[in-house]
This record gives sequence, structure tokens and C-alpha cells, in this order.
Amino acid sequence: MELGLTFPLQRFLKMKPPAYGREPDRRFCWDLHVIQLRGRRCLLAVHCHSRYTFVRYDVSPLQWADLPGLFHQGLLESFAAAGFARSQTEDYLRRAGGAELTRTHGRREVAFLNRAWEDVLSLDLCLDTASQAQPLLDHAVNTRQGRCAGFAGLGTGLERITAAIL
Repeated sequence: MELGLTFPLQRFLKMKPPAYGREPDRRFCWDLHVIQLRGRRCLLAVHCHSRYTFVRYDVSPLQWADLPGLFHQGLLESFAAAGFARSQTEDYLRRAGGAELTRTHGRREVAFLNRAWEDVLSLDLCLDTASQAQPLLDHAVNTRQGRCAGFAGLGTGLERITAAIL
């Protein structure tokens, strides 16, 4: 699985730019970004194929140091809250392979990420500052109708990720 890091996230982590990704199947690619919500640094993760999004609120420095672990925990909790069975999530992770940090996956995917960030900001009332996992915010973003390259018409990130991982 490729985890594409935005330039702001690379600067925040004080790391050199990683290599470009090589995974041709965008179902196994995510782009990650650091955002501010209510003055706290948060992880925004967007699936490159479906625009499915999840947020990890108020991430500690220790968690940023293990970005693949932070992503993995966020994905498990977000998928569980979205109603996916543990076996479906484990099957997806097995097929995706180990996490590899790369650059973001292209203009279209970064546009997905920017749109997801706008959606998160507009749905700020769903934010639960008492929890790092954000099931209500994730649900609100992922059930919002929108367009996605590669899919005809309007749809939701939740519908598209369900089709992509099953």
C-alpha cells in the first residue's frame, strides 16, 4: 500500500521527499496531509480511488513519528465505524501489502484531497474534540454526494470504497 505524503506533511515531519510511487492500482493508494482543526494538528487521509476520507484529531508527536502505524490505526477504526467487518478490512490490508511512503499520486488525487479538506472544514460541527477517531465527521464527509474521476455521476466516498474493496 502506498501512502503519498503532501509537501506540507513532508515539511512538518522534516523529511526528504520520498520516491514516487509505482503502484498502478489506485485502490491501494492513499494520500496523507497535515491539517489544523481547532488549533490542533490532525492527519487527513484520502483514498486515491474513491475519495473515502478519514481524520485523526490532535495527533501527538510520538504518533507522527510512526506515520504508517498512525494511518493503520485510523483506517481500522474508520472502516469499523463505517460498518465494514474486521475480515473485510484485514482482507483489504492483506491485498494492499505493507505500507510504503511515497510522494502524492498526482494532480487528480491531490484535488480529491483538497476537496476532502474543504468538506472536513465545512462539517467542523461534527468534530469530537474528546476523541482522536472521528466517526461522525468521517461519516458526514463520506456520505456527501460528489463527483469522482473514474466514476459516472454523483456518488459518495462510502459507496465507492465499498465497491473498491469488496
